[in-house]
Amino acid sequence: MEDPLKQQFLIDLNKIDSLQALLNTKAKYIGKKGILTEKIKILGQLPQEERKAQGKILNELKNFIEEQIKNKESELKQNQIRESLTRDYIDITFPGKDYYFGGSHPVNKTLLEIIDIFSELGFTIEEGPEVELDYYNFEALNIPKNHPARDMQDTFYVNEDVVLRTHTSPVQVRVMEKKKPPLRFISPGKVYRCDSDVTHTPMFHQVEGLMVDEEVSFSHLKGMLIYFLQRFFGKKIPVRFRPSFFPFTEPSTEIDIGCIICGAKGCRVCKGTGWLEVLGAGMVHPNVFKFAGYPDRKYTGFAFGMGVERLTMLKYGIDDIRLFFDNDIRFLRQF
Repeated sequence: MEDPLKQQFLIDLNKIDSLQALLNTKAKYIGKKGILTEKIKILGQLPQEERKAQGKILNELKNFIEEQIKNKESELKQNQIRESLTRDYIDITFPGKDYYFGGSHPVNKTLLEIIDIFSELGFTIEEGPEVELDYYNFEALNIPKNHPARDMQDTFYVNEDVVLRTHTSPVQVRVMEKKKPPLRFISPGKVYRCDSDVTHTPMFHQVEGLMVDEEVSFSHLKGMLIYFLQRFFGKKIPVRFRPSFFPFTEPSTEIDIGCIICGAKGCRVCKGTGWLEVLGAGMVHPNVFKFAGYPDRKYTGFAFGMGVERLTMLKYGIDDIRLFFDNDIRFLRQF
């Protein structure tokens, strides 16, 4: 009559469908605390004649179990290979999949275009820190503490003396402290303000420009900005200059272009005026030159600043600034 332990092992063996189950069965019978192992351990307690006969039976059973487990392991591994080949099969005669390659973000495209235009006009590029001292962000730009002009910009304060820069204008003073005229540069970069809606975001991009030399006039400013805007939007775009106020320039001006949505006829976007504001500018205030350590009345210069997202929205007809940061691939593929 066949050993009941062997019969039970064969029943368990037939139920195995994974390598983990096989390991569990192996441990159950011939592991350190397995059924067969425990039987072998107590052989020493049997009489010598019985021990010899029982030892032979248990040894044969152990060899049988080890061989069956080895065969089952080989069978399971072969099954795994077959399943993998079936599951991962690739028909190389099928047409390939389409892959979409990334492209420049619309804001980055606009920024590079602005840099290219001003580079052709002889402007170099300067950069400054985004975490800025209050002195450079405000005071050295003729905006002392408690000045009402600080309310024009909703500022992120790190502490009393450190801010996230609200504009790229601090680069003006940092460069003028280190270099003497003639100067002609732009400073593109990120700026931060506590503002968020369809036309404002807490982080956005600006390009600040500065030109300083002897006998630089407002006429130079007008000619250069008209040239830039007509290069950027098209030669037929109308441009106008309006008086304005900025603490670091005097006189100051805001520059409008004819509404590109309605052709300067008046629409919802331009609020019926036919004009859209695109940037601010002016002649550098004498106090800014004093902070930079320049001799009084020896130099004149002009400065201008523009929001890159705003120019991008106008150029491409985008009505919600938040689209730039949503990472919607359908939107980005249009550019």
